[in-house]
Amino acid sequence: MPRFVFSLVLLTLISSISFAQSKPAIDPDEGVPHINWSEAGSAVGQTVYVSGKITSVGNTNRIAFLNFDENRPPAFTAVIFNDNWDKFPGELRDLYNDKNVEIRGLITTYQDRPQIVVTKPEQIKILDELPETQTLEDKKVETWSGNPQEIVVATVNTLNLFDGHDDPYTTDEGTPEKPREELEHLAATIRKVNADVVALQEVENRGYLERFVKLFLADMGYNYIVQFDGNDLRGIDVALISRAPIGEVISRRHLEFRDPGGVLRRFNRDVPAITVMPKDAAPIEIWPVHLKSKADSAETSEPIRLAEATELRRLLDEEFKQDPNARIIVTGDFNDTRDSKPFSIILGSGATEMWAPEAKETADSVIDPEFPEGRAPIDFITVSPAMRKLYIEDSCQVMRAPDEVDGSDHDPVWAKFKLQ
Repeated sequence: MPRFVFSLVLLTLISSISFAQSKPAIDPDEGVPHINWSEAGSAVGQTVYVSGKITSVGNTNRIAFLNFDENRPPAFTAVIFNDNWDKFPGELRDLYNDKNVEIRGLITTYQDRPQIVVTKPEQIKILDELPETQTLEDKKVETWSGNPQEIVVATVNTLNLFDGHDDPYTTDEGTPEKPREELEHLAATIRKVNADVVALQEVENRGYLERFVKLFLADMGYNYIVQFDGNDLRGIDVALISRAPIGEVISRRHLEFRDPGGVLRRFNRDVPAITVMPKDAAPIEIWPVHLKSKADSAETSEPIRLAEATELRRLLDEEFKQDPNARIIVTGDFNDTRDSKPFSIILGSGATEMWAPEAKETADSVIDPEFPEGRAPIDFITVSPAMRKLYIEDSCQVMRAPDEVDGSDHDPVWAKFKLQ
């Protein structure tokens, strides 16, 4: 093969590899709805493509308005602030008045009316004809996994649910974006579990979790999503998705406590108390946990995990003093086994002892050739005495599978509880 031909082939191969590596696991436009401007009020807080005919273009000294109807004030408008006017190749009235357009952006409100802020001309596409659009529906309905008198609670470690963007405030550069195939396997796992409430670990941010749920679990009814930044330097956090509405959420990320050696600590990741509010039933507090891992040496990790466990137990005791019948589920990645000291500390003893049901392996588990006897369980569902009374016997299950099957290096665990 001539040298120049070989070089050309090599260059093409490198370009193809680079393109494949740079292509995001979730395309920015994937799942973005295309709506008519009259639907904008139903899309507040969402990024959409909104289309319609510009009926007039007006402006003040500071703001230009692309209006979609003749009402005053208009029912929907696109707003362009004056510091962006110079980016456009001409007068806005000449460019857009009486034109069919499609605009991409976030729907916000001003004085209770929907609007879309345009910062660059690339957001606006002029069309010959208006496209077909979607109708947005309010899907915030409690869709239970089975018996409406029961609730299923699960824990799933997502194994680095990271996007491909650099967060300048965390050291996420060393963690690649979760591949598309793993996202699909993770979603398939959550579908199989089919829980009403799912505590998650290793989530990078709320925005990407929302995209994941919207694209891969849109029909599952997870209309409520909770995620706050914790203290992890890499940026992995706990989160929760729920079919039931969410009430009060209390973060513990700023609490300070000391380890056995007297070193001042905080939870490596937050341990939020998230109030889940099933319809016609008493609220349940879900406390997602992700205790310090054993990736470091035992000398380094054990004191941190012991300190976290001790503080977690203190929080439980504090809650039980106020309400001995509190409905609390502490669940997640404990990064320690059932017979460990940190786990024993969290369970406690006496009248307020937490209880962890034994998880039975599901029939559709897949034996991991690397762990034929199963991985030592470190993911648990632990419950307060009040929740133990509501536990449905033999309902706690674990679905074993290797990483390449379920998209995670942990096995999901779930259990059923009566609501009354």
